Amino acid sequence: MDHEEVGRFWNANADAWTKLARAGYDIYRDYLNTPAFFAILPDVNGLAGLDIGCGEGHNTRLLAKRGARMTAIDIAQVFIDYAKQAEEDEPLGIDYRVASAVNLPFAEAAFDFATGFMSFMDIPETRRVLAEAYRVLRPGGFLQFSISHPCFDTPHRRNLRDEHDRTYAIEVGNYFRPLNGEISEWIFGAAPPQATQGLPQFKIPRFTRTVSQWLNLLIDVGFVIERVEEPCPDDSLVLTCPNIQDAQIVAYFLHIRVRKPEQSTKSPDSAANRAPEPSA
Repeated sequence: MDHEEVGRFWNANADAWTKLARAGYDIYRDYLNTPAFFAILPDVNGLAGLDIGCGEGHNTRLLAKRGARMTAIDIAQVFIDYAKQAEEDEPLGIDYRVASAVNLPFAEAAFDFATGFMSFMDIPETRRVLAEAYRVLRPGGFLQFSISHPCFDTPHRRNLRDEHDRTYAIEVGNYFRPLNGEISEWIFGAAPPQATQGLPQFKIPRFTRTVSQWLNLLIDVGFVIERVEEPCPDDSLVLTCPNIQDAQIVAYFLHIRVRKPEQSTKSPDSAANRAPEPSA
């Protein structure tokens, strides 16, 4: 499976995903993942930014509201249509385009920073995605992205709950067995039946890598690792949104910020960037 086939799956998911997310049912994003991401984001006011895999544009709009001059791409036309409509309703100066993260339609050193909110792990050509992000960043620019935590988004995973329905452990297995396009079907668990009635479940191709594979890909491309975080909700946040209590037991998300050196010895066509994708 390649990025184009993955894009067709996400195009099919986009209507239901956007409807439910905009209705407030993407609770892990809204209560934990996105706030944690912005908590470690450097100042982007006045900078030119690229949001890679922007979906319907929720986080792109938050970046623009922080003063960034934003361009955003997604391979799914339906997502971009929703994002453009939101831009028409509330103009923030965002340039949305249909494009693949594997072949970014921009010149070298075109952006001061780039972001990827929960998108990179959905693209099989991971090395090329990182190499393209590196290419379009100016020297000294940064890339910050979030992914499902590789240690806990494994081929086998089971949520273990006590008699009060509180998670006390997450059972994981087959960490070293890569998934290369297996389809996972689900829908936002916080959405009540009346909200999901008539909507199809999301069908999401999964591609897993180990933590070391992710870090080594970044290093091979030429990035310097700057910050790594694993968001965890505190007790007050769980009181506000009890459904995310299980995110206190293990880390569901991994946030990484890397920087392109001021003086780079790598080029976008270097041997490291042309090397085959790692396998377990």
